[in-house]
Amino acid sequence: MIFNSLTFLCVFLPVTYILYCVIPSLKGKNVLLILASLFFYAYGEPVYVLLMIFSAVFNYGAARVIAHVTERKKLALLITVFVNLTLLGYFKYAAFLIDSVNRVLNLEIKVPETGLPVGISFFTFQTVSYVIDVYYGRTEEQKSFWKVLLYICFFPQLIAGPIVKYRDICEAIEDRNIQWDYAAAGLQRFICGLSKKVLIANAMGVVADSVFEAEHSQVNAMVAWIGAVAYLMQIYYDFSGYSDMAIGLGRMFGFRFRENFEYPYGAGSVREFWRRWHISLSAWFREYVYIPLGGNRRGRLRGAVNRMIVFFLTGLWHGANWTFVLWGLYHGFLLLLEEYIPVMRKLPRWFAHVYTVVVVCVGFVMFRADTIWQGLYYIGQMFIGFWQTKETISLAWQQMTPYFIVMLVTAIVGCAPIKRLADWVRRETNDIEKLTSGWRSVLLGGLRTITVCLLVWCMLRLSGGTYNPFIYFRF
Repeated sequence: MIFNSLTFLCVFLPVTYILYCVIPSLKGKNVLLILASLFFYAYGEPVYVLLMIFSAVFNYGAARVIAHVTERKKLALLITVFVNLTLLGYFKYAAFLIDSVNRVLNLEIKVPETGLPVGISFFTFQTVSYVIDVYYGRTEEQKSFWKVLLYICFFPQLIAGPIVKYRDICEAIEDRNIQWDYAAAGLQRFICGLSKKVLIANAMGVVADSVFEAEHSQVNAMVAWIGAVAYLMQIYYDFSGYSDMAIGLGRMFGFRFRENFEYPYGAGSVREFWRRWHISLSAWFREYVYIPLGGNRRGRLRGAVNRMIVFFLTGLWHGANWTFVLWGLYHGFLLLLEEYIPVMRKLPRWFAHVYTVVVVCVGFVMFRADTIWQGLYYIGQMFIGFWQTKETISLAWQQMTPYFIVMLVTAIVGCAPIKRLADWVRRETNDIEKLTSGWRSVLLGGLRTITVCLLVWCMLRLSGGTYNPFIYFRF
């Protein structure tokens, strides 16, 4: 656990931001953010904060070496990337690999008992991108270790992204000012993300957990689809909610993070889905894995192999379980189908949208399942489980509470169909000078009132509930 949610909202964030606003110099502000970020991480990971500091020290030194050596520069880069991925592999995958070997070869190799440092996948990918960008000259090496440390440990996006490249925020680290209108917009974005998590994702999570923890004898098509749709909404609102919170906090402190989600459930193909879902991760794999492997420049067969490698790694990045690997390969296979079967590119728009949502939903069932066999059973029941018993009916009706139904409708409406409305609001608020002073006051007043109401509602829900961490904390 990093922080109790109310402790973060009522103590850590207000104190940090007030001090940030009071401190006059940028150097002092950066020092405050470093200390606050290290405290934030160390509160829940008192030992692994040293691992993160080591990662910052090692990659800072490696980037300085890579920037100045003329001979064996590539070797220095390979060693740096190897060390980073070895640390990630040890903490995240060692137990998984040894357990898999034991099962296949019937051995009894001792499985190391290592905890998973929160956010290690995210800050490792950030450090790797930094040294690679220095190697290729996409960014200059940072001479100040403290600025590299701030880039790596900055608390808003430290533990669940979005993955930020150093070149995207280097100017803000060097020079930024507090713009109160921009900070207010950031606070609204933060509260919007918090509402996604607390009001929608948590409600979906209760139902998804109940269904996926049920006995197989209680799961028919109706129950399986309820659980699948609940998890489809949970993972989107959970992860996009955290991304909104990180982007909003970044704005409050003067940083601009790129969008991480663009209405992915409104996509008309799996390819389009991946252009809209977890954009920072997709961009990272495209830039640092797919293109270096040759992309699609070496023929269709090599391009297909490269895509499958990327999606194998994408699945593995999400967790040390074969369910994640299968989920990644499943999406890679769907992409190849869309590319190499012409009819897949000529589907009517409405049918393509339905197809995309269904196949993504099916994929997330495997993503959520504890084992491959559980995932396959639930997917099978979704399409052939046309039977029912008193147990299945009872389990289904237990999930359909009024609050869940209201939040489910809200989630369905909010995940794609309001894109045009959202674009209109964004356009009008960005060009608000065109409005008369009266309408401008009404619009801003309404937005602020809604924001305050959402914040109060979230705090009431948090005060009466248990700690429910973000899904991507474990990745």
